[in-house]
Amino acid sequence: MELELLQGSGTKSSSKLSSTGKALIYVTGGLAVGVSIICIPFTVPALRKVCLPYVPATTEQLLGVSKALAGRSGKLLDVGSGDGRIVFTAAKLGFQADGVELNPWLVYYSRIAALLTPEYRGSKFFRRDLWKFDLKPYNNIVIFGVEQMMQEFENKLLKETNKDTVVVACRFPLPNMTPVETIGSGVDTVWKYVVVKR
Repeated sequence: MELELLQGSGTKSSSKLSSTGKALIYVTGGLAVGVSIICIPFTVPALRKVCLPYVPATTEQLLGVSKALAGRSGKLLDVGSGDGRIVFTAAKLGFQADGVELNPWLVYYSRIAALLTPEYRGSKFFRRDLWKFDLKPYNNIVIFGVEQMMQEFENKLLKETNKDTVVVACRFPLPNMTPVETIGSGVDTVWKYVVVKR
């Protein structure tokens, strides 16, 4: 009789644990799915056929871009503007700075950050496909691209920009244009180009 009572109580406690375990599995699984859904747009947005993941600019890259733009003014476009840090750095330097980005979450984040900081309020962030975005209004262009897109981007630059437009390429150089200045080294290298038209 005593043995039967012990067995009966053991069955009840194991079923309680089983219900708690199931609840924990559901909650953990739900959180994992939720985090994945939130993170996917930040890690794998695509610009057309080229995957351009979100990788924030380092402090060294920001310094390199600032140095490359020294003495310049006018309108600046950051291609693949991510969280807006290049645009905001350029705005502090006195540029009328805009960003173009395909990832909607990053565009919303940048727009909110611009609204909350008075010195950035003139900056605009466009959610557009780079290949359909007109570069002509900008006399300064910054790009954090990937190697596979640089040839096509160089062709777009030469078609759409005006003479003497300054282009600052980070992480990967333009394949055929000759830089007028190279700043930094390794992943922090920044190449400065000036568009020449004949």
